[in-house]
Amino acid sequence: MSTQPSTTLMSWARGLGAAVIVGAFLSFTGAFGTGHLPLVSRFVYWVPLMVMGSIIGGLIVEGFRRWSGLDERPIVRGVAMTVVMAVPITLIVWVATTLMMRLAWDWAYFAGLIGPVFLVSAAMTVIGHLLERPTETHAGAVDAAPAAFLDRLPPKLRGAEIHAVGAEDHYLRIYTDRGTDLVLMRLADAIRELEGLEGAQVHRSWWVAKNAVLEARRGDGRATLSLKGGITAPVSRRYAAGLRRAGWY
Repeated sequence: MSTQPSTTLMSWARGLGAAVIVGAFLSFTGAFGTGHLPLVSRFVYWVPLMVMGSIIGGLIVEGFRRWSGLDERPIVRGVAMTVVMAVPITLIVWVATTLMMRLAWDWAYFAGLIGPVFLVSAAMTVIGHLLERPTETHAGAVDAAPAAFLDRLPPKLRGAEIHAVGAEDHYLRIYTDRGTDLVLMRLADAIRELEGLEGAQVHRSWWVAKNAVLEARRGDGRATLSLKGGITAPVSRRYAAGLRRAGWY
């Protein structure tokens, strides 16, 4: 099977890397009234704060990815995530600042931090969106084991070429060159088992095999992929740019 690193781990690594860079920038500039502190103290303050914020943000992003249903409204999704992030991150900043500056525990100061934290959270959300890529699976080497998902195919589809996998309630519909069938499984789990086949998640409810794509179309502000077998798969806006960069269309 392919030795490509986990896409989820890569996404977390990119987010943490961006957090460290932003933390270093805020440290060097002495942002938000920290300029009077020594440079080392600013690094000790800003970098861990940004890393903790990135971890909290990553968990919130994962929650929105699974349950929000806002894939087709990226601006609304971004604002909603920023608002949700701002509350716990403000609390962390308040505690860290109060301890580091040896201030009194003042709720008015906490309220005053909400605006700056919201701005930084918004910036990190935008950076995260720019860094976001579709979850891709990769063809295995010639001597690699076949994708584990193939073992889940019903008998009538064994040996078929998989064109796409789409979520339907708690089931997944498998589209192949021999027809379709349903399996009880989560799409996230299926994508992990599809490693070994060249494809990508193109929508919160769809994985598509790259060699099944015949044409990419746009209409009514949305992109779709026309696949072999007359299948049409939607492409959500959050994945469109990443698929374009990966050469899908």
